[in-house]
Amino acid sequence: MSDQTQSAADTDAPDDHPHVLVVDDDRRLRDLLQRYLAENGFRVTTAGDAALARAKLASLAFDLIVLDVMMPGETGLDLTASLRKESRVPILLLTAMGEAEDRIRGLERGADDYLPKPFEPRELVLRIKTILARVREPAPQPTPPKLLRLGEYVFMPARDELRRGAIVVRLTTGEAALLRALAEKPGEPVSREDLSRRTGGDSEDTGATRAIDVQVTRLRRKIEPDPKEPRYLQTVRGQGYVLRPD
Repeated sequence: MSDQTQSAADTDAPDDHPHVLVVDDDRRLRDLLQRYLAENGFRVTTAGDAALARAKLASLAFDLIVLDVMMPGETGLDLTASLRKESRVPILLLTAMGEAEDRIRGLERGADDYLPKPFEPRELVLRIKTILARVREPAPQPTPPKLLRLGEYVFMPARDELRRGAIVVRLTTGEAALLRALAEKPGEPVSREDLSRRTGGDSEDTGATRAIDVQVTRLRRKIEPDPKEPRYLQTVRGQGYVLRPD
């Protein structure tokens, strides 16, 4: 069987089983992984290089890619970086290079995990199952926008940074956590209990929820033109607080 034909061959696992694309220029290893993964309940498609992998990805949907790093032509690292621009399919890298710096390079390119060769096939199966379980968890809350404009101020949630023009406005850890929690749901009221939980407090502790009121007061002094008549960080009676950016 030629590599081209083999790359197109799927195992006969049921259609609802996870579909894995194995990409490696070592035909012996491809055959071994195809058989072993199929025996463990996966549908498997193989490809001998990045070009064949791209062809398979263009025509089939995969739940995960097992990708060799050291391949002739386009390497696994290059393919990973390219795929990350257009796809979120999980990628597990296989490589003979086991140094920490090599692993970091793979993760920086967008890989989800990294397994040095030689490896136990059982470990590969466990890592694949772990990745698939993680990506199938309930979707997280919508990520906050990269920045929110609050009049003369700009808040960047990813950096917990509040700026007024070129000036960085100092926030305490609690203030930053509170502002970030509100920024996750701009325009939506968030209860004191939820805010306490999101900022590391005890939602059942009355003192902790009252501490939210104190933090809100402090934040208003920093971001509101008139803290007594808040425009951006408003109280919603019976519901909590809401952040209303421009």
